[in-house]
Amino acid sequence: MTQKQDPQTLAQQGDTRGSAKLSRDTISAATVAVLCVLLLLSARLVSPALGSWNQVETVLVLGFFLVVLSYGQGLVILSGGLDLSLPATITLGGILATSWVGATDPGAWYLLPVVLAVCGLVGLVSGIGIVWLRVPPFIMTMAMSIIVASALLGYTDGTPRGSAPDAAVWLMKSTFAGMPTPVSVLIGFVVVGWLFQSRSIWGRYLYAIGTNLDAACIAGVPVVAMQILPYVISAICAGFVGIALVGYSSGATLRMGDDYLLPSIASVVIGGSSILGGRGTNLGTVGGAILLTTLGTIISALGMEFGLRTVIEGSIVLFALLLLREELFQKLRTVWR
Repeated sequence: MTQKQDPQTLAQQGDTRGSAKLSRDTISAATVAVLCVLLLLSARLVSPALGSWNQVETVLVLGFFLVVLSYGQGLVILSGGLDLSLPATITLGGILATSWVGATDPGAWYLLPVVLAVCGLVGLVSGIGIVWLRVPPFIMTMAMSIIVASALLGYTDGTPRGSAPDAAVWLMKSTFAGMPTPVSVLIGFVVVGWLFQSRSIWGRYLYAIGTNLDAACIAGVPVVAMQILPYVISAICAGFVGIALVGYSSGATLRMGDDYLLPSIASVVIGGSSILGGRGTNLGTVGGAILLTTLGTIISALGMEFGLRTVIEGSIVLFALLLLREELFQKLRTVWR
């Protein structure tokens, strides 16, 4: 007879916060931070305008979108899934914000939570299809992406209309506490995200599910709810990014989310998370997102082509996968013992 295990104990066994695996996450986060600093310093050697504090603020403002989006994607990957519907959900949030709020009353900020709820519904449908209908995450989220994108095309007749809500413009273009508001909001978001993923029982459940789903069931983890929840959070994060993008660019387009899917996955992988689930940290994902944003900003400032940027980003992801292999960390732990 199988002995029932305590959910908290099981989660800790699969959690990356154990003593041995903590060093892995620490090394991953430290490596990403060092790479960001080296990129900024090397860029300053190329041009004095690069690597300044103003550029650091620019990187953080531009990184706001990818950090928020990668957090939701990171939770999905942590639970053993993958969300490919993010670009369409970003577009959904942006178009609804301009058509429902901006076109009628730019000051009607209270409608923005309704927009986020609609985006969360997309994640809920994806999660239900994956958990109850047993559709693979890749297929289910891709299908939802196509459905949402097609619906938006019909809704807008190919031309999104409306203006950016005042609340979205204030979020992206004002200052708070002596720094750009997106930076202040980003700091708060990272703290709340870290508390949820690393210090809450729901975060422990996600680690347990991503490590061993059958064992999590035996331990009494609410696996159905906890498998669906990451997709809902991911969709809400994507909708929020869409609203923020509207405030930043003062308008919405039907392709506004297309450039964020692969970077959201790359940020999670570069941050040290396992693409198979059960391992990863929020701070590592944040570091990966900031690293990619820093790299993209420097490439744009140097006038390099977009294709070269894609090649460099792909090379960094491959390098991260090779660098973060378990065998390497075992050797490092052996050396430092």
